[in-house]
Amino acid sequence: MVTGNDLQDGDSRATRLDMALRLGLAALAGVLLWYLFCLHGNTEDVAARGRSAIRWMVERWNGAGGDLSHGWLIPIVSGFVIWRMRAALLTEVRRPSLAGIVFVASAIVLHLVGMRIQQTRLSLVALVALSWSIPLLLWGWGVARRLVFPCAYLLFCIPYSFIDNITLPLRLVATGLGAGILNGCGVMVDSVGTSIYFPNMGVALDVADPCSGLRYLLAMLALTAAYGYFQLTSNWQRWILFACAVPLAVIGNVARILVIAIIAGLWGQNTAMGVYHTYSGYIVFAVAILLMLAVSRLLARIWKAADAAPGTATDKAGAVWVGRGPPAPPSG
Repeated sequence: MVTGNDLQDGDSRATRLDMALRLGLAALAGVLLWYLFCLHGNTEDVAARGRSAIRWMVERWNGAGGDLSHGWLIPIVSGFVIWRMRAALLTEVRRPSLAGIVFVASAIVLHLVGMRIQQTRLSLVALVALSWSIPLLLWGWGVARRLVFPCAYLLFCIPYSFIDNITLPLRLVATGLGAGILNGCGVMVDSVGTSIYFPNMGVALDVADPCSGLRYLLAMLALTAAYGYFQLTSNWQRWILFACAVPLAVIGNVARILVIAIIAGLWGQNTAMGVYHTYSGYIVFAVAILLMLAVSRLLARIWKAADAAPGTATDKAGAVWVGRGPPAPPSG
């Protein structure tokens, strides 16, 4: 005769077996990732940089004039987000999804393509994709949905080559805006290309590549994404704040150029391009962060006003219905 205790013991053994199987598969996935990305992750300049895609990426974090130094913080933020939601992850229904096989296979193919064409960046995108698709395969959509942001945030770790192509446009925009504001304030300057000239003082300032605002743009994109995730309540607010990272970085850099130009006009080019110029990047972040906080506060007020408007209701997921209120529960 089978008792309730026997059934309970059987269920417990099945649960432990299932957990052991998934942990084994997770360990196997870890070995696979190490093999693909640490032993065969990089095919670009192997003699100097080795085979590891991770090493290739970290070396770029440490170089490029500090433009990518924020890369060290990205995995920490992603790890903190996962740790913060650990209780919710443990309560999710864990059911393997066959769709994960498609995503895992696609990511591996992308990595192989990156190896073939010597584009380590593609391999790193594949690594980020695998960090999400493997949990999808092992634990299902419930876990995968919660991991969308922390996994996608890892994309900020990757040094993208196409970013360098916007350096000159950023320099031209910053130079034009800075010269226009100075002229509007009564300080006569001429803007030629990426240079600002003070014709009455014989002073010339060149907005070089390090002053383009590129390093601030990348950092602000990562910062607005993280701040929006933690502080804002709806996805549309987060996307708007994220999109504002571009103008915020440009405005902050223009403020830096303006202050440098004013100091050059008052106390000479040597004073402006000395110690002050070296540490003036803090102006960019101060201005950009203050503006980010202001935009975030404005978005929160707009959302709150929309939520409080007559005929508007918000459900637990943050969706808004206007006019008729939330949908009625199903009858029967």
